[in-house]
Amino acid sequence: MVGNQSEHRIFGLDLMRAMAISMVVFGHCVWIFPVTNGLFHQLLVLSGFFGVEMFFVLSGFLIGKILYQLYLKEDFSIKMVFYFLKRRWFRTLPNYYLVLLINIGVATIVGYPLYFLWKYFFFLQNLSTTMLSFFPESWSLCVEEFAYIVLPIFLMIAGSIIKPNNKSRFFAIVVLMLILIFFCNKIYYQNTTTNTTLTQWNVSLKAVVMYRLDSIFIGVLCSWIYLNFTAFWKKSKYIFIVLGILIFLFQFVAIGYFGLLIESYPVLWNVLYLPLISVAVACFLPFLSDWKEEKSVLRKPIVFISIISYAVYLLHYSVVLQLLKHYIQYDPQNPLELYGFVAAYVGITFFLSYVLYRFYEKPMMDLRDKS
Repeated sequence: MVGNQSEHRIFGLDLMRAMAISMVVFGHCVWIFPVTNGLFHQLLVLSGFFGVEMFFVLSGFLIGKILYQLYLKEDFSIKMVFYFLKRRWFRTLPNYYLVLLINIGVATIVGYPLYFLWKYFFFLQNLSTTMLSFFPESWSLCVEEFAYIVLPIFLMIAGSIIKPNNKSRFFAIVVLMLILIFFCNKIYYQNTTTNTTLTQWNVSLKAVVMYRLDSIFIGVLCSWIYLNFTAFWKKSKYIFIVLGILIFLFQFVAIGYFGLLIESYPVLWNVLYLPLISVAVACFLPFLSDWKEEKSVLRKPIVFISIISYAVYLLHYSVVLQLLKHYIQYDPQNPLELYGFVAAYVGITFFLSYVLYRFYEKPMMDLRDKS
């Protein structure tokens, strides 16, 4: 979720990352505000959901560019797979394991029962089953980690069976195959489940690794299009924005307006809804990946939020929010206390995230680049 030097950053992608993490943090305010059936409550729920989906596609787009260029330049052996994984793991694992240990400490303090902890050390907490309730936001990290492993290994195995004459085209075919494989998992889910509630959909489909890897691979496919059809990518960016908006309007407005609810249309929700979200997010990439902003007053705060976004994601809910709710009592009907609590939640989250980034995450990244 973080690039290297600010002068090499693309403002549009930083904006996308900053918006995604802001939506996730805002979305978890659903546990602060009183529960209602109003529009504001629905916006909180949708905000967190959409922020994570943005991260999936953006992550796929960024790792896709890196892996594609490695694949074209080098003999893609097991050595190259480990090189790619080493760089990704230097990026993701140190923060994750540190915050996992902090979460274990927090759970002990608040008296939360700890079980199946070993799964969290291997990203198995939601591989094929419902997400466990401890450290619940880690579900999306499991999706990303398995995507990092599956794609290069699949490329290596496929390349050892078939020697491609055109490596670029072969890369795209492999990614398309992976998208289809994991899309078909949703068809399998639809045919083997009696799920007809959004609550069950949320925990047993949306947050399960084997049903979500296609979201990452859609971003990877976008990176291939970006690198091979750059003129088309840039020329069509406004057309894609319109398409993305139309898909969003269908999913967030038309579905409710026409009553296309999961109880009556489970195929729409179980099979099509999540891939459509990924496609909609991907439609904004041509515009955002071409947006370079050097002088805007918003550039520095946007880049700052983007840089610390991974730390924010790990700390904001299970560490900061849970401890605040455990130690601070507030009256949700009192606006001063309510918004004071929200301000404390956001302020402490961003302060601690900066500290984590500055004194732990960045040194780890520097160590990776040196090695």
